Amino acid sequence: MQHGVIYGAEPRGLPLNEKILPQYLKDLGYKTHLVGKWHLGSYKKEYLPLNRGFDSHVGFWTGRIDMYDHTTMEQGSWGTDFRRGFEVAHDLFGVYATDVYTDEAIKVVNSHNKSEPLFLMLAHSAVHSGNPYEPIRAPQKLIDAFKYIDDSARQKFAAVLSKLDESVGKVVKALHTRGLLENSIVVFSTDNGGPAAGFNDNAASNYPLKGVKNTLWEGGVRGAGFLWSPLLDSKARVAYQKMHISDWLPTLYSAAGGDLSVLENLDGVNQWDALSKNTESPRTSVLHNIDDIWGIAALTVDKYKLIKGTIYKGVWDNWYGPSGREGAYNASLLYDSHAGRILDKLNLMPPKEKVMELRDEATVKCNDSIEVIQCKPRDAPCVFNIDEDPCERRNLAQLLPEVLESLLSEMHKLNVSAVAPNAQPIDARGDPQYWGRVYTNFGNYETQHGSSVCL
Repeated sequence: MQHGVIYGAEPRGLPLNEKILPQYLKDLGYKTHLVGKWHLGSYKKEYLPLNRGFDSHVGFWTGRIDMYDHTTMEQGSWGTDFRRGFEVAHDLFGVYATDVYTDEAIKVVNSHNKSEPLFLMLAHSAVHSGNPYEPIRAPQKLIDAFKYIDDSARQKFAAVLSKLDESVGKVVKALHTRGLLENSIVVFSTDNGGPAAGFNDNAASNYPLKGVKNTLWEGGVRGAGFLWSPLLDSKARVAYQKMHISDWLPTLYSAAGGDLSVLENLDGVNQWDALSKNTESPRTSVLHNIDDIWGIAALTVDKYKLIKGTIYKGVWDNWYGPSGREGAYNASLLYDSHAGRILDKLNLMPPKEKVMELRDEATVKCNDSIEVIQCKPRDAPCVFNIDEDPCERRNLAQLLPEVLESLLSEMHKLNVSAVAPNAQPIDARGDPQYWGRVYTNFGNYETQHGSSVCL
């Protein structure tokens, strides 16, 4: 699955022999709920959330939707993609997606039996772009509140992000009201770097990192993350532990009291002790990707990163802003947010001086004192010291040939065990025009063309 995304009319999904986090948590007695994006395959029912460990799902199956009309456009097709379980949620048409997810998440929290453990995955559409006719959408009144931003696309982006912030705060408040917050682990994480400078019709910023989403530069592979819990031993700090998204399964399963011996053949490692106690990460390397079709690969081992090849013919191999550091930062607004007020009541908010200290520490800074050595990954592999040069400006491949050779050798070992991508050609039977303009689980039907009634 390392090559391309899964499309709504593509006959594939996450292989059914892969057991995922909600299924493991169900074994521990958890009630499990997904709100928002799925995007792990939808052409047959067995690939969908309710058959992959979730008790409920409100949201969409494909990769993106319009925030108001809940349709998606992809690969020459167009149709509605919004569900409540298996049923199409036509009644939610016109309701801003972030508000739908917020309301549903709060409903899950409020109706949960507190004697049972809860796993709630809230996979927002924000700040992903929607359809090309208006890729970034938010309530106009909120957009107007950001008129001081000159770029109109950035105004909209800020409005979309502020609704996301509001959603997180309201869900945290609901957890507190139900008495669940004191024993909760809250993870906030993105799945990739931002689509900046108009990439994917978006207006994100990866400043000062290089590259954008879908590239293997730090701007594409680094994700913003935040972990909060009263169960953490070491709080109010910037975490420097090296971590990969695959680590969340064993990490959260361990924190939930699961027996790690039942987890077999996983790439992820348990990071709970490292994150909770601020000890050294058990992970020393991260394979970012190997895609032999596009001829790209990237691997980080300890402090060194290898880059081979590039995508889009190098068009997006640059540095993209804006920095977002113009003007003053008002920490008081953080305390006055939904989540801030709740945590302050619990005496769990750090002092404002600490907030400013953490903000500064978490800010990525380029090393302006180093000599710039150009990297042309289409011509030859590049090596960077990511600890000293997170902005990837000094290519060390010629200066450190032994490091280059070691990284290439490790990459080769990993590539030998790589499984071919399971990408499939688009199946005409999946076109929403045959299913009442709705993306559906077309693989469960034998007829060439469906009807307007979908299951």
